[in-house]
Amino acid sequence: MNVARILQAITFAALKDKDQRRKDAKASPYINHPIQVATLLATDGGISEETVILAAILHDTVEDTETTFEELEQHFGSAVSALVREVTDDKRFSKEERKQLQIEHAARSSVWAKQIKIADKICNVRDVLLSPPPDWTEDRRREYVAWSVQVVNCCRGTNTSLETIFDTLIERARATLSARM
Repeated sequence: MNVARILQAITFAALKDKDQRRKDAKASPYINHPIQVATLLATDGGISEETVILAAILHDTVEDTETTFEELEQHFGSAVSALVREVTDDKRFSKEERKQLQIEHAARSSVWAKQIKIADKICNVRDVLLSPPPDWTEDRRREYVAWSVQVVNCCRGTNTSLETIFDTLIERARATLSARM
């Protein structure tokens, strides 16, 4: 894996996301999230494919910034741009439509896109459990967990390690959230 390209992707994403914060209680810098997703894929997921790690780092840039797929292709190549496209929600649709489309698209995605999606959901569910957005009710948190399960169920059969981590996390989420009912 080319370390320089990985660092270039982190720098690119950090510049694009520089003014964004996560919705968590601490309002942590947004760049932490794509780095966590890529790290999870490389460490626990056992993925060393450079294209996947680059796409994981860049997975939210088009969705959440003014970045275009063409810009990603120019800087990181067509394979990275195509993989980011697979995991990017189309903001022209309402939030509810995007959530349903994410479930449908997950089932038809490539093996690499499915693994990025699982890692993304692991990181997001962890955040919802450990440091939820201050305005999220328990019901909203439960809804997010249930929707994440639907997305990941469409991605199964791609990475046993990531799926096991997700399942363990969901058991903890269900126990934690139902205990507060």
